[in-house]
Amino acid sequence: LGEGGGFHIGVTELFLCANAALRPERLQQEGSSALHLHSLRLPQERDSRYRGTSLALGAAWSRTELKISFAGPGADCQLDGLYLASDGQLNDFHLDIDHGVSHCSSRERFKGIIDGRGRAVFDGRILVRAGAQKSDAQLSNHNLMLSEQAEVDTKPQLEIHADDVQCGHGTSVGHLDPEQMFYLQSRGLGAAQARQMLCLGFAVEVIDALSDSALREHALSLLHRRLDGSDGGEV
Repeated sequence: LGEGGGFHIGVTELFLCANAALRPERLQQEGSSALHLHSLRLPQERDSRYRGTSLALGAAWSRTELKISFAGPGADCQLDGLYLASDGQLNDFHLDIDHGVSHCSSRERFKGIIDGRGRAVFDGRILVRAGAQKSDAQLSNHNLMLSEQAEVDTKPQLEIHADDVQCGHGTSVGHLDPEQMFYLQSRGLGAAQARQMLCLGFAVEVIDALSDSALREHALSLLHRRLDGSDGGEV
C-alpha cells in the first residue's frame, strides 16, 4: 500500500452449484509503484446467482480479468465496476461472459474516471451461443474524462448466435458538463467543489452496489481524497 514497488498476481476460481448464491466485493488500492494482475474464473450451474463488485483505484498498472460461463439454465450474473486512473496509471478491465445455455441473464455496469495523462482500457465481450435461447444480457461502460490528455480505449462486444434473445450494449466517453458546472458554481460552490460533486455523482451508483457498509464508506472516503488530491493523486 506504500510507495514501494511490488507485483501482485492473483487467481480466483469459483464454482457456483445449483441454487448457490455469492456476493463478493473487491477493492484494489495498491501503491503508486505497484503492478497488479487479477483473474477470476467462474462457471455457474442452474439457478445460481452471482453479484460481484470490483473497485480498482490504485497501482501503476492494474489488470482485472473476469470470465463467467453459464452451464445451467436460470443462472444470473451481475457485475459492477469502478476504476480511476491519473498520471502514471493504466487501469485495464477485461470481461468474457459466455451464455452457453438458455434462460440465463447477465448485467455488466462499469464506470471510469480518468485524469491527467491516465489511461484506462475496457474490453467487454458477451457471447451467446447457438441454442442459448431466452438469454438476457446487458453491458454498459461509461467514462468521465477530466483532462484533454486522458485516454480510454473501450470496446464492448456482443457475439450472438441465437435468435430469441434480449441483448444490448452501450458505451460513452465524455467530459464534465459545462452547464452543470455553471449551475453548481452559481449556487455558491467553487470550481473544485463542483467538479468533485459531479464526479461523486457519476461514481456513486457503483459504490452503492457494495453491500458492506464499512467498505462502502471506505471507498467513498478514498474517492473523496483522490478527487481533492489529498492522497497525492490528481483524479
